Amino acid sequence: MAFKDVDKQVNFSKLEEEVLKIWKKNRYFEKSLEKTRNNEQYVFYDGPPFATGLPHYGHILPGTIKDIVPRYQTMKGKYVERRWGWDCHGLPVENLIEKDLNLNSKKEILEYGIDKFNEACRASVLRYTNEWEKTIDRMGRWVDFKNSYRTMDLDYMESIWNVFKSLWEKGLIYEGHKILPYCPRCATPLSNFETNQGYKDVQDPAITVAFKIKGEENCYILAWTTTPWTLPSNMGLEVGEDITYVKIEDEGQNYILAEALLSKYYKNPDLVNILKRYTGKELVGMRYEPLFPYFKDEEKNGAFRITLGHHVSTESGTGIVHIAPGFGEDDAEIGKKEGLPTKCPIDDEAKFTEEIYDYKGIGVKKADKEIMKRLKDEKKLIKHETYQHSYPHCWRCDEPLIYKAVSSWFVDIQAIKQDMIDANSKINWVPAHIKDGRFGKWIEQARDWAISRNRYWGCPIPVWKCEECGETLCVGSVEELEKLSGAKINDIHIHFVDPIKLKCKKCGSSMSRIEEVLDCWFESGAMPYAQNHYPFENKEKFESTYPADFIAEGLDQTRGWFYTLVVLGAGLFKKNAFKNVVVNGLVLAEDGRKMSKRLKNYPEVDYIFDKYGADALRLYLMNSAAVKAGELLFSENGVSEVVRNFHLPLWNSYSFFVTYANIDKWTPKNKTDNFQNPLDIWLNSSVEKLSSEVDAALSEYDFQKAIKFLYKFIDGLTNWYIRRSRRRFWKSEDDSDKNEAYSALYNALMKFTILSAPIAPFLSDYIYSNLKSEEAPESVHLCDYPEENPAIRDKELEAEMDIVQIAVEMGRSLRSKIGINLRKPLNSLYCITKNENDIRLLSKMESILKEELNVKNVVFEQEEEKLVTLTCKANFRVLGKKAGKDMKTLADIISKFGAKEARDLEDGKDVKVKVGEVEYSLAIEDVLVERKEKEGLTILNEGSLTVALDSTLTKELVEEGIAREFIRHIQNLRKDKNLHVADRIKITYNAPEHICAAITSWDKTVKDETLALDISIDGAAKFDANVDEVDIKIDLEKVS
Repeated sequence: MAFKDVDKQVNFSKLEEEVLKIWKKNRYFEKSLEKTRNNEQYVFYDGPPFATGLPHYGHILPGTIKDIVPRYQTMKGKYVERRWGWDCHGLPVENLIEKDLNLNSKKEILEYGIDKFNEACRASVLRYTNEWEKTIDRMGRWVDFKNSYRTMDLDYMESIWNVFKSLWEKGLIYEGHKILPYCPRCATPLSNFETNQGYKDVQDPAITVAFKIKGEENCYILAWTTTPWTLPSNMGLEVGEDITYVKIEDEGQNYILAEALLSKYYKNPDLVNILKRYTGKELVGMRYEPLFPYFKDEEKNGAFRITLGHHVSTESGTGIVHIAPGFGEDDAEIGKKEGLPTKCPIDDEAKFTEEIYDYKGIGVKKADKEIMKRLKDEKKLIKHETYQHSYPHCWRCDEPLIYKAVSSWFVDIQAIKQDMIDANSKINWVPAHIKDGRFGKWIEQARDWAISRNRYWGCPIPVWKCEECGETLCVGSVEELEKLSGAKINDIHIHFVDPIKLKCKKCGSSMSRIEEVLDCWFESGAMPYAQNHYPFENKEKFESTYPADFIAEGLDQTRGWFYTLVVLGAGLFKKNAFKNVVVNGLVLAEDGRKMSKRLKNYPEVDYIFDKYGADALRLYLMNSAAVKAGELLFSENGVSEVVRNFHLPLWNSYSFFVTYANIDKWTPKNKTDNFQNPLDIWLNSSVEKLSSEVDAALSEYDFQKAIKFLYKFIDGLTNWYIRRSRRRFWKSEDDSDKNEAYSALYNALMKFTILSAPIAPFLSDYIYSNLKSEEAPESVHLCDYPEENPAIRDKELEAEMDIVQIAVEMGRSLRSKIGINLRKPLNSLYCITKNENDIRLLSKMESILKEELNVKNVVFEQEEEKLVTLTCKANFRVLGKKAGKDMKTLADIISKFGAKEARDLEDGKDVKVKVGEVEYSLAIEDVLVERKEKEGLTILNEGSLTVALDSTLTKELVEEGIAREFIRHIQNLRKDKNLHVADRIKITYNAPEHICAAITSWDKTVKDETLALDISIDGAAKFDANVDEVDIKIDLEKVS
């Protein structure tokens, strides 16, 4: 037996687990690397995930992309390292340890001890590595876990110091005091792109507050805010230059607000008593009394006055904006411009300091209620509403952020922005629109990057500052720090380096390291250098392979990892850090919401692996909008459809081949390259076409297109080639035609497994391993990727088969429409097209059309009106606008059009008609062309091709149809009785006379098709069947 028998009841998940064991036992991943080690390198950067959580569909999706591309490039002969990495630092880890140790603030961390806290982070940071490795293995992804890099390792961190110092020496690092998004829970600022990852819809108080105008009796100016807690720090009010303001009288009090917003406060604004109108300019310089007494002395420094600004609108509020320069970028900007004092009376945990003595120690958001109550009691609260809006939250702890003035370290993005834009211009983005869209616009609007974090578990910023003169020193390596300090350095986390003091060269005093650590995004953005310990090691290797050929991650990384890679690449080398990037979208639950364990609105990854296998999940994900930055609403049924439409047709084709090849003892040694049958020539040509299509699609990172081609080929293989070739395999003679059929099918299956291997690595390797010859590579993943052989292509034959398959599909649709199944023969099929080449191609395939559609004759025509009557009607919806009063007359003229006018219109020619003295030029959109079949015909039109069936049934046709239905029932009964495909049988049946007459007339055909030696009528037949809508009994028995 040449091939291992195929299990008809295949379990694809169990099959994959078997393949996994073989991969590991035979070290196929390692062998694929060894095979290509001395070849051209294809460089892939793998963004490091946090190991503090379990992998989910959001990891499986980009992980599949990261597996397909390296597998494909390896099969193309490139050497592709696939080094895994772990992101170990940052808030995700710290937050977990805080929960484990029940620490609720930075103060408690300091009391616990930074050294113990950091070591707890180190000990638990890789807690889920085993689960990650298990999932990555199970999904079929090949990566090098043994040599993985970790962002907490000394070599990695030393390279980060080098990156930082390189930017420092280029003048791209500076310390600044800016308004930044700030997390009170984590007590640290965040960068703008981190902020963009955590927006949520929230309800906040929206209040209108009355500020008393100085020097005017009972006159107040109204301002609106959604952050009551910032009001104690109010330093000014802002109005718009082009906005009209009004002073109104209401129950003895006068209020100033934008006229356009009166309706927000009064049901009938027309009835409001307006005392005076102002332009915004006229209000500028007006002074008011502070709401709270805490900073009343700042009046002498320019506080508590009305200024002009461009941040004001009349979309909401009062048209007057409250300014607190210590809390908000716009506020800080106007404050700086107008010389307003900046006050930020809150501590690291966003609690009021003693400056705001009434609320000292209270968190700012918690203080909102007390502040609003006080304003109400003092009759300064005019209106209190609830305002729903999207508000940023910490991307790790979910705490609402605030904006506050903080001291931070920045990368000067403005200085390298053009370099970043130039770098982006050299990157191939998939999908392409992200290049100049989401990413390009983000770069153009990018602000300086705040890279310091007031935390503990991270890479320390390597800057020492003199405690006396403020002189700073940047350290770029462990060796440099050892020389400066005289200490032996084995670890550079803060609890090791912070005790190290350096001597200031300027004044001789002691220098201490600044408190902050680096943003963990800086660390991941530095991975191209740090994973290689560049420039301390691998200098030549890195510089010869930079930039990377390929990276892939989710859409959110356009403002995360992709961005930091581009920033550092442009800042360090004025280069793009990568050449090609595939951006995937989100995987959501089927209900459109985020996947939630609490809601249980999605199937677990392991469940999908166990039920359908990883290949099915990979194909499902890769054949979705999610591979082009779109959304995928995950559906288990979608994975099931992959098994139905990809796995099973391929498996059945493979099973069919192996079953008959084993019966005939056919082996690859019998294979021929000489083919006579058009079906074999077409199949070989189609395989070469598939090679060209899939190769081109994968080279362009278009996974959907590649999979579409694979699906189309499987359909043609099963529903065209095998179905049409079955009898060639069934027949008993071992002639050259049968050998050619085996050879063609074998070649198709082998090529298909190799072409699909990067996408469906398990199933392809399983089938390949059973079919391969002794001299072939031991795994499909050690094969070279096929390239099209133009000499085998027969494009003329491909075109013939394409059009005949279209005609067949149309013919089947017609049969379905008239309710006559394929087993009942019909007299004639008509193919009508004006395209002479199509007529020529269809004529060459006449025998196939007859067989496929079970018709006795095929008639080819160019004139459609021989089969249909063409009539025309006016398209009133379109023509009415042109014809006006002539419409009725015009419609009568059009109704008299015949076939010539209808043809002219459909050919794009205008038809001219006259109504009185007015000439109308009619086009196809003005006229509705209708077709009515001539009696006995049923017609279908698609593009330039029209097919028609003569549905008249003669006695001979009916009897043949009965015999065909009878054959089908016998074949099904053979399967039910588990007979081998080569077993001979004896048939008995009991049926009405007209059924018996038909079976007798077609006795030879029935015997040939069912391998029956005898057919007889027997009342003991016991199995039910329905033939020609008549219930009959059938039975069979195997003949020894």
